[in-house]
Amino acid sequence: MPKIVLGNISRLIIHSIGNKSTADGVRLCDELSNYENVADNLNKLITTNFKFDELYQFYSSLDLSLNRVYTIIKTMFEHTHIDDFINQSKNMGRYLYEKSNHPQIKAGELGIFYLADCTVDNEIVDCIGIFKSENKQKILKVEDKQTGYDLADIEGLSIHKLDKGCLIFNLHKEQGYLVAIVDNTNRRAEAKYWTDDFLSIRPINNDYHQTTHIMESAKQFIAQTIDADDEASKSEKIGLLNRSVDYFKNNEQFDLQQFEQQVFAQDDLIQKYQDFSQNYAQENQLEPVRNFDISPKAVKKQEKYFKSVVKLDKNFHIYIHGGKDMIEKGRDEDGRKFYKIYYQEEN
Repeated sequence: MPKIVLGNISRLIIHSIGNKSTADGVRLCDELSNYENVADNLNKLITTNFKFDELYQFYSSLDLSLNRVYTIIKTMFEHTHIDDFINQSKNMGRYLYEKSNHPQIKAGELGIFYLADCTVDNEIVDCIGIFKSENKQKILKVEDKQTGYDLADIEGLSIHKLDKGCLIFNLHKEQGYLVAIVDNTNRRAEAKYWTDDFLSIRPINNDYHQTTHIMESAKQFIAQTIDADDEASKSEKIGLLNRSVDYFKNNEQFDLQQFEQQVFAQDDLIQKYQDFSQNYAQENQLEPVRNFDISPKAVKKQEKYFKSVVKLDKNFHIYIHGGKDMIEKGRDEDGRKFYKIYYQEEN
């Protein structure tokens, strides 16, 4: 993961983008926005919202020059006059409007800004940022009157959280630049318009990305394949999940063959996992990998999605951290289900 330090905003323009499906239209501005009075808050909003664990790049299945946002950004970097910046920002606003055609997409303000003198691994580069604000925040303003104080509500942009945004660093132009994103409203399918339809980006194939997707594919395989097997119990499933997490927590390097042997052990289960992971890679357009450095940050993020608890009705929770051979599942003469647990000593 590169070390990135952001510079300060040197220019900003804001446009209003509606929903095309309801013919809201757009309002494209001809002048840069004045942000001098809120410069500190604006810079803090940018620096606190973006994380650089997973980075992206623009792409096109045919040719990178067909990616509209990429070509706009490329022109902005190559032609830095204010008039060029304003004109290209309008092009971006028009393009976002074309992609805002799902009825659930909210209208909002589109901001395009320029960050000069950013640092990426000790290299000084410029950066162009984009954000869209969809959810307004209300605050109460205290109005001073001669006889006392009144309260009035004011609606505006949050100074703490961006709804959607991206930073494009002027590096690796031929590969689609270096892109960081934030999307705090990506909860439903229609929200994918920001990353997929509008930006058209994909993750850079680094250690964080590889760790994330191997762990995700293992989790999905265990959930889908083991659940489909009537003879597999919840404890066996949890044992596989725990062994998966333990492998990533206890190793610095990932080795596919070693991972398969330590986690799945049985030849038939390994073969099922290999078939599943191959399909998973194809569906998610991932390159097959056998070895890479494990990203501790990716492991920490993914670990919380690996369940290790068997919930029995509303009475008991059994936390399982391995040792499936010490757990026996059965049913008594009255048809009641039970777990029998063996142990060496009580702590």
